[in-house]
Amino acid sequence: MQIRHLRYFVTLARVGHFRRAAESCGVSQPTLSAGIGSLETTMGVELVRRDRRFVGLTEEGEAALPWAQQMLHDFDSLLRAAGRPGIGLTGRVRLGVIPAAMPAVGAIAPVLAAEHPELQLVVLSMTSREIERALHAHDIEGGITYLDNEPLSGVISWTFYEEHYRFATPANGPFAGRTSITWAEAAAAPLCLLTRDMQNRRILDAQMERVGMEPRPRATANSYAALLSFVGMGELSSILPHPQAGTAARDPSILILPFDDPSPPQAVGLVVLDRHPMSPLTRAVLTCVRSVEFRKRIESLRNSDEPAI
Repeated sequence: MQIRHLRYFVTLARVGHFRRAAESCGVSQPTLSAGIGSLETTMGVELVRRDRRFVGLTEEGEAALPWAQQMLHDFDSLLRAAGRPGIGLTGRVRLGVIPAAMPAVGAIAPVLAAEHPELQLVVLSMTSREIERALHAHDIEGGITYLDNEPLSGVISWTFYEEHYRFATPANGPFAGRTSITWAEAAAAPLCLLTRDMQNRRILDAQMERVGMEPRPRATANSYAALLSFVGMGELSSILPHPQAGTAARDPSILILPFDDPSPPQAVGLVVLDRHPMSPLTRAVLTCVRSVEFRKRIESLRNSDEPAI
C-alpha cells in the first residue's frame, strides 16, 4: 500500500470528480485511476463506484475513508515531527470559524506568525456542524465555535470569551432615541437574521421562544456583512453578537442598543481533536491561544463591544 494511492482515494472522495481529483493531486487522470485500482487490489475490496464518471463510494469505501484520512494525517504529522531541529513549522494551518467569531482570528494571526513565521494561516468560514465534520476528516487543524451550546464530541476546547447580544437598528428608524430594548420588542421588529444552518440563529430562536415570541425574519443571510447592509439601508433591524455589534457601531447609520433583559451568554473558543499524539500544526494553534500574548489581544472581546483589532 502506497501513501500516494491513499491520497488519490481521499482526494477523489472529497472533490467527487476524477479529473479535478487528478488535478488536485498533480497527476494525470489515468494515473489516479490506476492508483486507486491498485489500492483496491491491495485491500481486496472495491472502494469506488464507477461508470463513465465518479458515482460515489461503495459501502466498503465509506467505511475505509475515515481510516485513510487518519493515515494521511498521521503521515503528514510524522514528516513534520521528523523535521530538522531548529527549523520551524511550514505549510498551512487551517481554521474553521463560525461567522460570529470571525473578529477573534485577528488576535490569533500575529501570535502564530511570531512563533512560526513560515506558517500560513488559512481561515475558512464554516457552520459549527461543518467544523465538526472537517475536524474528524482532518480537513482543518482547529475550529472556533460555540463551546457549550450544541457541544462538539471528541474535542479539547479553550474558551476565548462569552458572547452576548445587541440590537442593531436604523439610526433614524422607529427606535431612534432609545437607550435599550427588550427581547419581545426586538422579536416583533422587522428583522433580518442568519439562516437556520447557523448555530447563532438557533440560539436566537431559542431565546425568542423563551420570551414567548416566534421569530419571523423578513430576510436571512449566511453572513453578517449582508445583515449589516440590510440594517444600514434603513429597512430592517438585526440581533448581533457583541463583537459584530462593535464593528457596526462605527457606522453612523446604525444604532446599537443593549437588551434590558439579557439572554444567557454563550462561550466561544477553540476546539481541536482530543487525540494523542497531537499533530505539530494542531499543537502550534493550541499553544498560541494559551499564550499570554493571545490573552492580551482577545481581552477586548471579553470585556466590551469593541472589536478585538
